Amino acid sequence: MFIDEARIRIKAGDGGNGCMAFRREKFVPRGGPSGGDGGHGGDILMSSSLSHNTLVHFRFNPEYKAQRGGHGLGSNCSGYAGEHTTLKVPVGTLLYDDDTGELIHDFTRPDETIVIARGGRGGRGNQHFATSTHQAPREHELGRAGEARNYRLELRLLADAGLVGYPNVGKSTLISRLSAARPKIANYAFTTLEPNLGVVQVGEFPHTESFTVADLPGLIEGAHLGHGLGIQFLKHIERTSVIVHLVDVSDSSATEGTARPDAVADFKVITEELRSFDPSLVTRPTIVVAAKCDVANPDKLKKLAAMAKRRKLPFFAISAVTGEGIEPLKYAIAEAVAAHRPAHIELEAAATSTAKRKPNYPPPAPSARGRT
Repeated sequence: MFIDEARIRIKAGDGGNGCMAFRREKFVPRGGPSGGDGGHGGDILMSSSLSHNTLVHFRFNPEYKAQRGGHGLGSNCSGYAGEHTTLKVPVGTLLYDDDTGELIHDFTRPDETIVIARGGRGGRGNQHFATSTHQAPREHELGRAGEARNYRLELRLLADAGLVGYPNVGKSTLISRLSAARPKIANYAFTTLEPNLGVVQVGEFPHTESFTVADLPGLIEGAHLGHGLGIQFLKHIERTSVIVHLVDVSDSSATEGTARPDAVADFKVITEELRSFDPSLVTRPTIVVAAKCDVANPDKLKKLAAMAKRRKLPFFAISAVTGEGIEPLKYAIAEAVAAHRPAHIELEAAATSTAKRKPNYPPPAPSARGRT
């Protein structure tokens, strides 16, 4: 189940109470105060992880509480500190304060960890209140309460390239040909009800490069107003570096009465939906793809190619069924992603690639011969 929004309630651990005690030991007259301090309450942390890709575990378990600190004991023994609780979220999660709407943190990289609620401080025992004039204090402190917060989590997929277009134009079939992803494929609109991610490998070992591609549910006119499924998933394209716009140039759905006669108009409608949702989306590098070319209408294909040429957009004609044009499109997407990928991601990818080419082998184990 793909869940990209969730609300959680968290409570950090309370601090333990300080102890009031006096040292009572044989042959030690007037032993004095010996109350220990209470332990600190546990914090609640949030960490990004590549092993998670949905927020479903928060939807059905919305409340989390850290362990409280132990109370202080006699003989100047402090209470135990409460254990921290760590919540794992997918990379690409945005953390908002649900009460104020403030953005707390954007988890754009794996293994980012922040404290989202601090545990309470433990109270002081009566040993801290002893003075030269007050040698038998009976004062001690209670532990402080841990922080309680309400948060809203929103997941936005981190993909290098996003596939957009009308429903049933072949996006799911294309991602299944580009990567190992196996989304549901069927001959009806809105087959894809949730985004699918795939990793695409380009080149041959040992000089392979990879990028991620997202198959987003089909858009229709008025998607930014809530029509269809667009408003629910348009946010997932905001982080993509390259947009791959698929347009159906066939007449395969004419018998069902759902055929759209103008491929150029289809392209303009979806482009306007992207502009209405976020004006910066139309400024991103865009690759125009004429899909279903094995059954293409020549007039549609010609007009779409002419429009792409006028707008100076890369154009590819493919057939995901026969495999025609898939390889050139794959390399074109890889080049566009490499040219427009954010700088910090590019540096991390280069470091990973260098580590793969130059493995750090451990030194050989010393021989047993000659040991004393």
